[in-house]
Formats: sequence, C-alpha cells, structure tokens
Amino acid sequence: MGHTLLPKRIALPVFASDALSSVAYAPDEILLTLAAAGLAATMLSPWVGLAVVVVMATVIASYRQNVHAYPSGGGDYEVATVNLGPRAGLTVASALLVDYVLTVAVSVSAGARYASAAIPELRGHEVQLGLVIVLVLMLLNLRGVRESGTAFAVPVYLYMATIGVMAAVGLARWASGSLPQAVSSDLTLAPTLGYESGLAGMAGAFLVLRAFASGSTALTGVEAISNGVPAFKKPKSKNAATTLLLLGLISSTLVLSILFLARAAGVHYVEDPATQLLRNGVPVGDTYVQAPVISQLSEAIFSGFPWAFHLVAAVTGLILVLAANTAFNGFPVLGSILARDGWMPRQLHTRGDRLALSNGIVTLAGGAAVLIWAFNADVTLLIPLYTVGVFVSFSLSQLGMLRHWGRHLRTEPDRAVRARMKRSRVINAVGFAMTATVLVVVIVTKFLLGAWIAILAMVAVFTLMNGIHRHYDRVRKELALDADAPSARALPSRVHAIVLVSHLHRPTMRALAYARASRPSVLEAVTVGVDPEDVVALREQWESMDLPVPLKVLDSPFREITRPVLTYVRSIRRESPRDLVVVYVPEYVVGHWWEALLHNQSAIRLKSRLLFMRGVIVASVPWQLDASARAHAAAEQLDGRPVAGEARRGLTSASDPTTDGDA
Repeated sequence: MGHTLLPKRIALPVFASDALSSVAYAPDEILLTLAAAGLAATMLSPWVGLAVVVVMATVIASYRQNVHAYPSGGGDYEVATVNLGPRAGLTVASALLVDYVLTVAVSVSAGARYASAAIPELRGHEVQLGLVIVLVLMLLNLRGVRESGTAFAVPVYLYMATIGVMAAVGLARWASGSLPQAVSSDLTLAPTLGYESGLAGMAGAFLVLRAFASGSTALTGVEAISNGVPAFKKPKSKNAATTLLLLGLISSTLVLSILFLARAAGVHYVEDPATQLLRNGVPVGDTYVQAPVISQLSEAIFSGFPWAFHLVAAVTGLILVLAANTAFNGFPVLGSILARDGWMPRQLHTRGDRLALSNGIVTLAGGAAVLIWAFNADVTLLIPLYTVGVFVSFSLSQLGMLRHWGRHLRTEPDRAVRARMKRSRVINAVGFAMTATVLVVVIVTKFLLGAWIAILAMVAVFTLMNGIHRHYDRVRKELALDADAPSARALPSRVHAIVLVSHLHRPTMRALAYARASRPSVLEAVTVGVDPEDVVALREQWESMDLPVPLKVLDSPFREITRPVLTYVRSIRRESPRDLVVVYVPEYVVGHWWEALLHNQSAIRLKSRLLFMRGVIVASVPWQLDASARAHAAAEQLDGRPVAGEARRGLTSASDPTTDGDA
C-alpha cells in the first residue's frame, strides 16, 4: 500500500480533475441560463461567476480544516457521523454516492459532446461513445490508483496549460484592443417566454439565482480530496490541504477569465439556438451548429492559428472524460468505509489484486452507464441533477465541523491551540452559512428542472443502506454466541442420515460409503417412486447386491421428486426435533458449462429447498466424469502460467526458492 501513495503532483490531476473540468461547462451553464432574458442579461455573467468563486473560496478554506481534523478518508460522511449522528452521516453518504455517479455521467456525456462536435461522424452516437468511455475508465482504474493517476496526469496538466495560455493570450489581446469577436457575436438573442422585459421583477431575480445555481457545478469534486486523504503521501493532511488550495486558485482563475473573455468577445450561448439566436431578426434555424463557449473563445483568440484551436478542443474534450476519474477514486473509498460500518454490502470493502477497490469501481461504472443511456448522454438534462447532492454534503459537513470545534474547545486548555480552533470554527461557520444558502437556492431554482430526481435517488439510497444495516445487525445478533442459551452448547441427540438414490450406480455407491463412514445413528437410502417399473428394478438390484442399508421408497402420485423428499424430512424432524438430519446428494462433476445443464437439475432444486430447513444438513457427494478430469488437467497446465500479482507476492517460479536446484 505504501508504494501506491500519491505525491501532490499526481494527486492534483487524480482528485481535482472533476473540479478543473467544470471550467469547460460551468461558464456555458451560466451564459445559457442568463440568455433566456436577452443580451443585456448576459452582461451579468462575470458577476455571477464572481459569486461562484466566492463560494468556492469559502468551501476550499472550510475543507482545509476538514482534512486536518479527519484525515482517515471518511470525509463528509465521517464528519457528519461523528458530530451529528449516524442518520446525518448516512444522508451525506447517500448524497455523495449519487453525486459521484452523476459526476461520471455528466463528465463523460460532455466529453462525448465535444468529440461529436469535432468529429461529425460521431454525431448521433454520443450514447455509444459514452458507454465505451466509461468501460475504458473502469478498466484503467482496475489497474490501480497509482497507475491510473500517472496515466491521467499528463492530459490534465496539458489542459491546465492550454486553457491558461488561452486565457493569458485573450486578456493580452483584450488589453491591446486586438481581441477578435466570436463567431456568434453578430447574432442577437431572442428572450424566451416570460422574460421579454429582461431581468426586471421577481422573474429576473429568479433567473439570476438559477444562473448562480448552474454555475455552482464548478464546486463539484472539491469534496473528493477530503475522501482521498489516505491516498496522499505523508504528511497526508498537509499535502491534501495544499492540493485543495491549488485546486481553488486554478479553478477560480480559469472560470473568471473565461466569463470575462466571453463577454468581451461577444460569445452567445443558448439552450435552443434554432429559435433563440437571430440573424437580421430571423431565427438561424436547425442548420446552425452551436459550439461550446471555450471552442468559440479559442477560435477567436487564436485566429490565424487553427492548430491551437484544435488543441484546445482536443484537451477540453479529454479532460471532460478524465474528470470522471475523480469519482472513480472517491466512490470506491466511500463505499469501502460504508461497507466497513455495515451500511453497504461487505464486498465493497474488498481490494482486488492491484489493491484497487474493484467492486466499488465496477458498481460506479454500472450506475453511470445506466444514467448515460437513460438521459441519452444529454448534459443539459443531467446538469440540474448534479449540484444538489454535493451541497447537501457541504452543508452537513460544515455543521458537523462546528460541533467538532465546539466539543474540543470545552476540553482544550492550551491558549494557542484554542485560538487556532476558534479561527477554524469561524471559517466553518461562514462555510456552513454560505453552502446552506446555496443549497436552498439550488433546490428552489432546479427542483422542477430535474433536481427532484436526484433527491428521490438520495432517499432511495438512504433507505437501501438502512435496510442493509438492519439486515447485518439482525444476522449478527442471531449468530452471536450466548452462553445462557442451551442451544449454543447442546449437541444433537442422534444423526439421521439419508442417501438419495435415483439409480444404483457408482455415484450412489460412493455416497453410501461416505454416509456409512460418518457412523450416523440411523442410515437409510431413499428413492422417489415416479415410475413403478423402475422402482421394482431398483429393489431387485438392491437386494441382489445385499447392500447393508435399507431402501425406502417414497410415493409420488404426481411424479414429483422434490416435494416427497421434503415431506419425509419434515416428518423426521417432527418426530425427533433434536435429531440432526444429513441428506447425502450424489452429483456429477462435468467438464463444460453446457454439460451442467444436462445433469443435477433435480439435485439443485432439492438442495435449494433443504437449505431453508432447520436441523438439516445437505452433503454433496461429487463423482467426477471423464470430461471433468480432462478439464482439470487442462487447468493444471494453465496454473503453471504467471498471473497478475504473482511477482509482487513472490509466487512466480523465478522467485520460489524451492524451484532453484541450489536452494
């Protein structure tokens, strides 16, 4: 595990790619929302962006306190659980799990949109492209955290450098008065129904709030660093806090630069370009293809340098895809912690051969694939679902930190430490006030646009985790040893063994031999009389071989096999409740999967029913057919080949001293 820890230079692209990628669509969402009220409303976009940046700075400062106080990787879930109680922690966990799945769906869908804009042949195939991208990301992350981080570092840094250069060149050209206008600058905006008078009145204020809520998608992904503190190299908390600060500075600078340059270059971006964009007072129609804001900006800023425009488009599309990697690092860790605490299936706590939390990675990929398919990879439909969960976790986390500092201040005698705690409490108090306000704005402005779906999903996940926890509690109490209960120590009074017989052949003889070797109190062979002629033949063969086990025939007037056996076993249990009944079932072991369909079907049905009966044990007695022996020999040959992880665990022949003739 020590070799998989990440330095800051790798941790930044691994955990911050989601928040950094929002630079590619958060400005689009702000401009798209304000455009509903016409051209004058879009002039407010830099100020809306500034409000988003203020919230981001507050959240970053607040989370720097979190990573120092709770470095175990539980993040918001741990903060809320410890300070506000299990239900608050579970609320945070359900919000984060849903938001991680949405992160992958939104990022991959946006990446597919950029790819289809650059490559016309991909238009109409965004869903298929998105599903392929999710599959590739899943396979990369199954290779391990460090390997996937190294693979993603180069494109993320290339994206930051490219967008940074674009912003710097654009600001320089604006300062010199040589900034060209965007391709959409000569178009006018037609206000949508209800906003003909611009931003006047309550409708205008509501629209500005909605634009702010849409721009707040820039904050998604910030919490991933607090969940990923264990993956940092030591000192873990300090490195995580530094990475948070770098993330905040880079994201804030890029978002404000893009919004300012978009207004300076006259970029127009609307929800329905066919009707909202006008040329000489006439709608442009369905033939008009609207490019994303960054694409329009890069085309204007790098006019005369088409290779630079294509580079910006390529790295932007790539970062949108790789942004999903933040969720692939956050979701499995959170799922593992929830599984450890009994809220999620325990399989999510298991690490694979590459030390990745494989089951969590596969679960996340499956959930994101379903969303991409269900919403047709449409970013506009997915975005309203996006920010609710993350601000639920932000708000409860900051409230939990207030409780945390208050609890520790009551017992801390050192004045310097108390002063530091009070400063941290003020930061978290401001963070709570701001994130709670944004949460209310997001719910009010986006509820009917799709936020209700995210809330419903959180409720469903919350209910599911409660059910899982109740199940584990019930099983744990049922299995616990109780010294006062006589059933915990009492042995069965007798063992009643039953060997199921269909024909008298080698598997049956082996089952009889095993049953006799166990020396039960009662041993009998049981067959079901489906065909009278077969029963007569079996009796004659049984008697001719003089077998020392009595044969009992169960009547079956309706030619059933399972029900007569179950009825007979129940009768034994009723007569002697303290007896242990052991049912020996002869089974064939075949060599191919399709051969299994031809054998053992009655045995499988019978075993599945017997497993639910108290005081009954089912013993399978295998008989290996020749085909299974050949399959086993082939598997033995394959066992000689090295597999993933053997060298690291010292299991290859080259590392085994017993294979060395001189050892």
